[in-house]
Order: sequence, then C-alpha cells, then structure tokens
Amino acid sequence: MARQSKTRARGPAKAAGAVVSGRLVLAGTVLGSSLAFIDANAVNLAVPVIQQKLGGDLAAAQWIVAAYALMLGALVLAGGAAADRYGRKRVFLVGVVLFALASAGCGLSPSLSVLIAARALQGAAAAVLTPSSLALLGASFEGKARGQAVGIWAGASGLMSAIGPVLGGWLVQVVSWRAVFAINLPLAALAAWLVASGAKESRGGRAGPVDWPGALAATAGLGLITWALTEGPKHGADRAVLAAGAAGVVLLAAFIWIEARAEAPMMPLGLFRSIRFSGLNGLTLLLYAAFSGALFILPFQLLRVHHYPTGEAGAALLPLSVGLAVLSPFIGRLAARIGARVMLLAGGLLVAAGFSLLALRAADPAYWTGAFPGLAVLALGMGLAVAPLTNAVLSAVPPEREGAASGINNAVARVAGLLAVALAGFVLGGTDAAAIASGYRAAMLAAAGGAAVAGAIGFFTAGRE
Repeated sequence: MARQSKTRARGPAKAAGAVVSGRLVLAGTVLGSSLAFIDANAVNLAVPVIQQKLGGDLAAAQWIVAAYALMLGALVLAGGAAADRYGRKRVFLVGVVLFALASAGCGLSPSLSVLIAARALQGAAAAVLTPSSLALLGASFEGKARGQAVGIWAGASGLMSAIGPVLGGWLVQVVSWRAVFAINLPLAALAAWLVASGAKESRGGRAGPVDWPGALAATAGLGLITWALTEGPKHGADRAVLAAGAAGVVLLAAFIWIEARAEAPMMPLGLFRSIRFSGLNGLTLLLYAAFSGALFILPFQLLRVHHYPTGEAGAALLPLSVGLAVLSPFIGRLAARIGARVMLLAGGLLVAAGFSLLALRAADPAYWTGAFPGLAVLALGMGLAVAPLTNAVLSAVPPEREGAASGINNAVARVAGLLAVALAGFVLGGTDAAAIASGYRAAMLAAAGGAAVAGAIGFFTAGRE
C-alpha cells in the first residue's frame, strides 16, 4: 500500500513539473523570438539618427538594415535544419547568445562599418534563433496544448512587432540610438535562462545533413546583388558594380543547381512545380518588397522632412502593427469561409490604396491628415492579406511538406525586404530633406503598383493546382 501511495504521489508531481517546464519554454521562446521582431522594427526608426551620428551616405544607411536582412533571409532555412539536426535547445541557446553578443557590438560600434558587421552577425543569429524557437515549442507540447502554445507565440510576436517602433523611437529620443541595441541584452539573458531551465533537448527524427553549400551560395549571391544595387545609384554602370551583379546572378544559379542535387536541400525545388505555390511566393515577393521598402523610407520622411521627434515617429507607425495583430485572427476565419482569392485581391488593392494615399498626402506634416489615412488603409490591406496568404501557401503543398513550404515563404518575404531596401537608392537621391521629399512620393507610388500586381497574382493563382 505504501508503495502504491508513493507511485500515485509521483504522478501529479511529474505532471506539475511538466507544466512548469512547458511554461518556462513558452516564455523563453517568446522572449527569444521577440528579440528579432523588436530589433527589426525598432532599428528602422533609428537608422536616420544613426546615419546622422556616425556619418556615411544613403548606401551606408541601407546596409544597416540590409546586412541584417541578408543573413536572416539567406540562412533561415539552414537555421531550421540545423535545429533539427544538432538539437533545438542547443541551437536556440547558441542563437540567443550570438544575438546578445552582436547586439552589444552594435551598441558599442564606433563606426558604421563596425555596426554593419555586427548587424550581419545579428541577422545570422536570428536565422537560427527564430526557427528553433518554434521547433522547441513543437517538441515541448502535444495536442491542443501545442496549438495553444503556438497561438500564444504568434500573438506575442505580433505584439512585440507593435511595440518595436514605439520602444525604438522612445529610446532614441530619451536615451540614445545605442539603447535600441542595449535593451536586447537583459531580454536575451532571461530567454536563455528560461529555456535552459525548462527545455529538454530534441532533434528531428529524419534530420539530414544541413545544406551548408546551398546556404553559402545563397548568402554570397544575395550579398553581391545587394551591394551592386546599393552602389549602382552612386556609380552607375561601373565595372565593379556590373561584375558584382553578374557574379551574384551566377552564384544564385549555382544555388539552384546545388538545391537540385542536395541530399537534404534547404529549398526543395519540386514544390515550385505547383502553379499555386509559385504564384503565392511571387505575391509574397512583391507585397513584402513594397511593404518593407516603404517602412525603410517612411522614417526618413517623418524625421528629416516633417521633423517629427523620434518618439512620435515610432508611435505614428502603430496603426500598421496593431492592425495586423487585431485583424489577422478574424480574417483567417473569414478566408476559410469565402476562400483566399478574394481576400488576397482585396488586401493587395487596399495596400496599394494605402501607399497611394501616403503619396498624395506626402506634403502634409500633420499626422492625422497626412500620414494616418494612408497608414490606416495600408494596415487594413495587410491585415486582409497576411493570414489568407499563409493559409494558402500551406494548402498548396501536401501536409508532409508544410514545414518546408512555410520556411520558403518566410525566406522569400525576408529576401523581398532585402532587395527593396537595396533598391531605395534609385528613388532617393540622398539623405537630405529635399532629396527625401522628392523621392518619397515616387517610392510610395512604386510600392502601390507592386501591391496591386501582387493582389492580382493572388487572385489568379490561389485557386490553381
């Protein structure tokens, strides 16, 4: 009897321990992944101030954002594979530590060149941190609890995206642009402690070798193309610019060749045989390029042309993040009823209308009549498009390939942002107020055109096989 009582006592204690461990893992992964979301959004607000403080031209300002986006976009698929092969907990902790070290390097940077190098390391860290955080949740929860944990993770990520611009603007205004990076250090330390305390190590059951050759070719190719695009406005058809662009194209072709022959490719090319999958990724490329390029240029307009304090400029972007966070859950259910095609078309056209309003009201410095109408319509359009797009991408492939499809779509969105920021120099002639004012309207109209085409692509391909 005593032995039975002891056994029964262990059951509730074990269950309670599992609940506590799960909560620690959930809190740690939310904090860890939030580092990447907060940093990406907060730094956009700080870029005009950093460029002014450390010097440099528009191309240098572009690289503050592009270095991070390059490494994240090129390596995020390899990062997910590394987590499955080498252990989700181990890779997550390595990513958090690297992100903290890179953040310290950013905050202490004496020059733009050092800052850009540290931002590249941040992007590489985020590329292993983000997918491993979600993989950890999948390994730590089962059944309904897993769905609830992923929902909390996604909701918290949306909330952190909303907080990012406001927090970044406030830190730049009250403390310094360096504080935008310093804030990551205590968050990273807490995330690492929570996961180290609560998570058990796990690996993917069918994890193959990480596709490092593909990752290297993609990184080098995108890096050379990005350099050519950022330097092109300054040097024109210079030999070095043309050679870099051509070498980048060759390396991306080599990446496709590697993926076609790799044992465990980071981008399975067979998925693109589906017209629907290919079209939806084309939509993603255009929509996120328009969105990311506009978010890079908009702070320059608010800070340099209309002279907003950085705190107010950060708060000005709240409609975008809040709209996405509030609308996405409802729109996902609505799209399940009426289908993704109509939602993608309506979302793309509303995004285009939002950009057009921003262009039309560019000269108005008053927030409520100048920037807010366009941002509100833009938020509504993105809210209509994002959830149906995600669901449509997943439904375009067999269930066993959903992880790969989601990873590819995520990488396409990151690369779209990278290329859009690199192209900003072709519409902005410089970082002075006159150059920004003249290029801003053209940039918003170009973004509107891209968003409208994206909506049309979604309408005509979302229903295809």
